[in-house]
Amino acid sequence: MADVSSSPAADPPPTKEEKPDDLPQDSNNDVVKSEVKAEEGENEAASDPSMYRYIKEDLFTSEIYKVEIRNLPKFVGFNDLKKFLAKHSLNPHKIKLFGKQTFAFVTFKNEEERDKAMKMVHGMQWKGQVLSVRLAKPKADPILRKRKQEEGEGAGGQPPSKRTEGDEEEEPLSVQIANVVTPLWNVPYEEQLRRKEQEVVGVLQRLAKEIGSTNKAMLPWLFAQKGKYNKMCCPLEAIRPSPTQTEYRNKCEFLISVGADGEDKTIGFRLGKYKGGSCAVVGPAETCHVSAEAKRVVSEFQKFIRTTPYSVYSPETYEGHWKQLTVRTTRTKQAMAVVFFNPQKLEEEEVNALKSSMRKHFTEGEGKDSGVTSLYFVREGQRTSPNVEDLPCELVAGEGCIHEELLGLKFRISPHSFFQVNTGAAEVLYSAVGEWAQLDQDSTVLDVCCGTGTIGISLAKRVKKVIGIELCQEAVEDAKVNAKLNGLSNVEFHCGKAEDVFPNILNALVSPKLTAIVDPPRAGLHSKVILAIRRAEHLKRLVYVACNAKAAMNNFIDLCRAPSNRVHGAPFRPVRAMAVDLFPQTMHVEMLLLLERVDYNSQQETSST
Repeated sequence: MADVSSSPAADPPPTKEEKPDDLPQDSNNDVVKSEVKAEEGENEAASDPSMYRYIKEDLFTSEIYKVEIRNLPKFVGFNDLKKFLAKHSLNPHKIKLFGKQTFAFVTFKNEEERDKAMKMVHGMQWKGQVLSVRLAKPKADPILRKRKQEEGEGAGGQPPSKRTEGDEEEEPLSVQIANVVTPLWNVPYEEQLRRKEQEVVGVLQRLAKEIGSTNKAMLPWLFAQKGKYNKMCCPLEAIRPSPTQTEYRNKCEFLISVGADGEDKTIGFRLGKYKGGSCAVVGPAETCHVSAEAKRVVSEFQKFIRTTPYSVYSPETYEGHWKQLTVRTTRTKQAMAVVFFNPQKLEEEEVNALKSSMRKHFTEGEGKDSGVTSLYFVREGQRTSPNVEDLPCELVAGEGCIHEELLGLKFRISPHSFFQVNTGAAEVLYSAVGEWAQLDQDSTVLDVCCGTGTIGISLAKRVKKVIGIELCQEAVEDAKVNAKLNGLSNVEFHCGKAEDVFPNILNALVSPKLTAIVDPPRAGLHSKVILAIRRAEHLKRLVYVACNAKAAMNNFIDLCRAPSNRVHGAPFRPVRAMAVDLFPQTMHVEMLLLLERVDYNSQQETSST
């Protein structure tokens, strides 16, 4: 369910941290060496206090709650360490390992969680190794570190960049930004689909190996499957293309910064990553995946902020005000703009005057033809939480929500609610989900990580009951309204973490025809949800919608592994898979995996295909 690449170039500064599961785990030795060297280089920078200025500011950063865990067992990976910490009720914010090194850096959301981890893990034995924990220095600010390096190179007579004669002419900014946000923009669409399908083939081949290692009882079935399906654990249907390959995004998050062309107060995508030392942005005017409606909103908003006396926010100095613009558009020709602004020490009167001028610009002034029907203002100052969703949105002008139509149904969308970013391709995806779920009027559907209720509501007329579970309160409110908008009375929604809510709901259900549809964020489902699914033997069919199949691999493995002291209940096995292209011009792809419970009572297990 992740909003993949909504801002592909918006790599956050230290104050906006990634979730642990979003962190890439590099296996390349050169990358590992350079990263270890970079971490060690923090010691050299320690003498320069400005390199750590960000940790003294009020903004949230988990770098001040960082520890180093040493003496890890050999060959321990990211997910191994994450599971180990979770087993002891520890919730890390970020985890960073370095190839075959036996240490890791782990950050936490607050001092209490960090101290709890230090007390519990220090001296603990894991796979024959006694772990040690110590406080770790925060990372130096990447931009300041890069600038210092360049100054040092300049002082030593070395040029700051090593360009060859052939590199003197840089590519146009439009090409540079296209390479960042839509890396497949110059690859024919048929070839894009082939590459994405091959990626899913690799996932299914790896899953076949993992099932063979974790469930020996499935080996005869697995041997037959691999022989029939090119070493995959199940048949892979032809990839479903996106109905539109350009201007398909209905949501984009743009940074407000200095333009790569030198223009101040530019709204666009970041040209490089913050950790690479770049804050410059390029406007979306020539990008192929952003809609014309969104581009018009960006253009008008840029005109407006350039008329104000307020500067752009600098992640380097933590000064300035304008930070980000999120634009959502719909096929019903509505548009929502949400601007993020750091008030710093401005008086309330000044902030109110700014909001008033913004309202006037977009309702009476030049921006009245921008198409904005819902205008929000978000104060993003002192950060007490890493989640942007926790920040209140102030409605400045227009309606509080926008509405979209999908599969002939109406949906209300609020600022923080999840909705698939490619509406046309989402219809293709949800139609396939409905087909695979094999539902009838006696069926009960569990829609886990349901967002605004799109999947469950699209299936509700075919079934007896739909039960949705979603973490975001705003999305749950939207889902309830959406059920009413579409005249549905057999749908209910529950707000909370899936791992907390799902087991209780599942245990209370006695429906003989129970199907679960899960559409989780990139990291996949919490292990508690997987264990609850395994225990509920009356749940026979599961449709897993994965926006990052590699990250969901552990979920797939745990659903299929042999029963054990930890995992109770008969396993599932994959019977059908398909890729759906929701993100043309990028390498991201959605994968559908249908899993069915193994029936041990059957004398002869046969493939459900």
